[in-house]
Amino acid sequence: MQPKVPITVATGDGIGPEIMTQTLRVLEAAGAAIAPEFIEVGEQVYRAGHSSGILPSAWDSLRRTQVLLKAPITTPLGGGYKSLNVTLRKTLGLYANVRPSRSLFPAVATRFPDLDVVIIRENEEDLYAGIEHQQTPDVVQCLKLVSRPGCEKIVRYAFEYCRLHGRRKLTCMTKDNIMKLTDGLFHRVYTEVGQEYPDIEQEHQIIDIGTARLADTPERYDVVVTLNLYGDIISDVVAQVAGSVGLAGSANVGDHGALFEAIHGSAPDIAGQNIANPSGLLQAAVLMLVHIGQGEVAARVHNAWLRALEDGYHTADIYQPGTSQEKVGTVGFADAVIARLGQLPQHLRPFQAGPAAEQKPMVLTPRHVGVQQLVGIDVFLRWDGTDPNELGQQLEMLTGHRLQLKLITNRGVKVYPEGHPETFCTDHWRCRFVAATARVSDGQLGYTPVPFADVLALLHRLADFNLYIIKTENLYLFDGERAFSLGQGE
Repeated sequence: MQPKVPITVATGDGIGPEIMTQTLRVLEAAGAAIAPEFIEVGEQVYRAGHSSGILPSAWDSLRRTQVLLKAPITTPLGGGYKSLNVTLRKTLGLYANVRPSRSLFPAVATRFPDLDVVIIRENEEDLYAGIEHQQTPDVVQCLKLVSRPGCEKIVRYAFEYCRLHGRRKLTCMTKDNIMKLTDGLFHRVYTEVGQEYPDIEQEHQIIDIGTARLADTPERYDVVVTLNLYGDIISDVVAQVAGSVGLAGSANVGDHGALFEAIHGSAPDIAGQNIANPSGLLQAAVLMLVHIGQGEVAARVHNAWLRALEDGYHTADIYQPGTSQEKVGTVGFADAVIARLGQLPQHLRPFQAGPAAEQKPMVLTPRHVGVQQLVGIDVFLRWDGTDPNELGQQLEMLTGHRLQLKLITNRGVKVYPEGHPETFCTDHWRCRFVAATARVSDGQLGYTPVPFADVLALLHRLADFNLYIIKTENLYLFDGERAFSLGQGE
């Protein structure tokens, strides 16, 4: 008898306990060799005073099993509560979110019978770092953090996934026509790493047109790799056009563990009514079984699930008169799957579990230590005036002889010098100071390094003049290249 693999199980909130109970019923009936350890996470833990939504003792089980099967949870409304999903992904280093979607036509209605797309999403960085601040009465900020190691890990994972699963093409999606540094880094790393995978067809698309095409002609895509926020959005788009978000599961994978979950939420409005579709969590469990090396059981479960859908046993979210045979509840659908264990679908392509990915730390390109030079500073002010020229003239008098005011922007648009009166301004002003003596290189105006002491002296002068400094950002050259964005109109 195969030894049982310990896994950690979180039953979640809302419909979570119902769909988890039925998922575990199916796994047991299919012969899965697992030994569940149950932990409590989610709403009740939040309300008990744990702002992360997880008890400290639960981490012991997660570190021991390195596998978590998690039902959806509810994050209470209001401030002070951090997303448990983000906490788990980042704390455990689960940098890759994998969300496969496949058309189940004609068993499940869809306009895209040939859809078969995998979204691979960076899972730890981007805007999901959750670093936000209110800076003035009018303006709040969310920091978008993107690192080279984070980009390389997810891009390499995506290329290796294509090879492991026999996928032919990898599409990268970013918005680097606007965010040239953050999204630009992701695109650049994708291009660099892609040179090591000449056997994989490669393309890049801007995320907005890419999303539109995924919703309109998803059959043109195979595997898509992208940043955190974009991946969250487009994976739901693809799952929905495939038939229903309720049918899709996901894997969150890192060097030292993995988390498996449905992509939908806890749906508290239908909890306890025996109408929720357990398919998303069941598909997550199939991914988990492949991950722990029980591919045959995974195939038995998945093919029974396909046969149940083919035979028309549908929950309310996908039920269609004339196509569906019977509207079933959560328990009834699990019963239909269990009754078909050992059977194959008659029309849909049978599922064959691919090989489990070898669990080993990602080997990254050796880090380049570049030359970093300070060439100025952006000082962000709260200023309640309305005329940028008035602010600019005040600052010109305070700059001193070493630094000069280069421009003022409001929400990224240049308003001084030579701004336009039509530009709407808030109380949030970026004031860019650079060396008073600029250098010229190849006929182009460049930047001269400045001592940090000069920057501190400038800040002291601004503070002495009672200007309200809310934030500063140093301006750097890396290996002689400008490493900050220009203002719109600069």
